Amino acid sequence: MSTRTRDHYDVLGVSRDASQEDIRSAYRRLARTHHPDVSDNPDAEERFKEVGEAFEVLGDPETREKYDRFGHDWRHVDAAGAPPPGRGPVGDDAAFGQDDLFEALFGRRGEGATFRIRGNDVEAVLDVTLEEAAAGSTRRLTLPDGTALDVKIPVGITDGRRIRLAGQGGQGLGGGERGDLFLVAHMVPHARFRHEGRDLHIDLPVAPWEAALGAKVPVETLDGTVSVTVPRGSSTGRKLRLRGRGLPDPKGEDGDLFATVRVVVPRKLSDRERELFEELRDASDFAPRG
Repeated sequence: MSTRTRDHYDVLGVSRDASQEDIRSAYRRLARTHHPDVSDNPDAEERFKEVGEAFEVLGDPETREKYDRFGHDWRHVDAAGAPPPGRGPVGDDAAFGQDDLFEALFGRRGEGATFRIRGNDVEAVLDVTLEEAAAGSTRRLTLPDGTALDVKIPVGITDGRRIRLAGQGGQGLGGGERGDLFLVAHMVPHARFRHEGRDLHIDLPVAPWEAALGAKVPVETLDGTVSVTVPRGSSTGRKLRLRGRGLPDPKGEDGDLFATVRVVVPRKLSDRERELFEELRDASDFAPRG
């Protein structure tokens, strides 16, 4: 969901000890100044929404008190005692509804005035698997209002990329259009692969003789198993690069897969294996710590 962290008092340009009348007057002035139908400023709509959100909190003495105590987290601190969603200001000092806004914007109510405000844009996290990112997929989602949507997850999507669903965000006011819903991709951890952007990483266990003598070994990728050559003399930590085997990029170069050599030894040795390792020890002048 869209996040605005500016202090509500700063937005309205009033001090923290301002009276409800001062807050209401500041809102009327700023709403008239920044209304998109009045202002030519390209940021007018965003500024108008910000002013409205500030007044929604500070215009109600109850929510103002909670905001003064807990800041922007006030909605989550006392959810049981918070006013129900959509409840406007209460009491004579805070009474300032849609009709008052018409008057604030246009001087007198109802004389040809148009009052339409686009709904807020909303953000939500969408968990995506590496397999979905590699091949693309379609996911059916059910929104809080019960609407079911088929969402297309594009090929090559990466962590943090947003999918826009037009008209599925917050409800508009006065007949204004709904905002948009943005799904922010979150790549879920994978059992075998680690990802960095479009590049993938995987551990490649090899036997001591494979690392010493070189060998061809199988490596898992997102679309199957391939054979890779482990050069002779490879030690743990050596990276083998498989070009184009990472996440695809429909508009550019595909990512790579990096297989990191990890030399492993048998936990239990047969008598013959022990003899051979002992022969190697006695015959070798290799000094790994030299």
